[in-house]
Amino acid sequence: MTLNDSLKARFAHEVAKYPADQRQSAVMGCLAIVQHEQGWVSAESEEAVAAYLGMAPIAVREVTTFYNMYNQQPVGRYKLNVCTNLPCQLRDGKNALDHVCRRLGVGEGETTADGMFTVQKSECLGACADAPVMLVNDRQMLSFMGPERLDDLIDTLRKGQA
Repeated sequence: MTLNDSLKARFAHEVAKYPADQRQSAVMGCLAIVQHEQGWVSAESEEAVAAYLGMAPIAVREVTTFYNMYNQQPVGRYKLNVCTNLPCQLRDGKNALDHVCRRLGVGEGETTADGMFTVQKSECLGACADAPVMLVNDRQMLSFMGPERLDDLIDTLRKGQA
């Protein structure tokens, strides 16, 4: 991936938030910018971020693979992360994930044939009391997502009303 002037300017804005000798601290921000631009973070993008920040490519890869907010492959228009951590599992989190997969005809980690939805399990989203919970496109947290609310969400997203 070649960094165009726009990306370099956005990266520079992230780097400016940190002391000059700690520019590597901007790695998460730079990866978020890449993902916003491309929809995912490719190996080539990781290498470009590493070169820009002056760090080893494996160090960038470690960040990308540690956080599930970074897509390591192309995803659908809507990425649905359903929490399956223990507290959510005790309140039907796994059932919510299974319901979404059945409804969309995909397995966990897969994208629908039309490219609209990618379904993933997620670690703790920090809203255990509201379980089952999910995160849409790494931005919108939804609580108490039983089968009826999940169906309503999918129908709404399909209609492009969200």
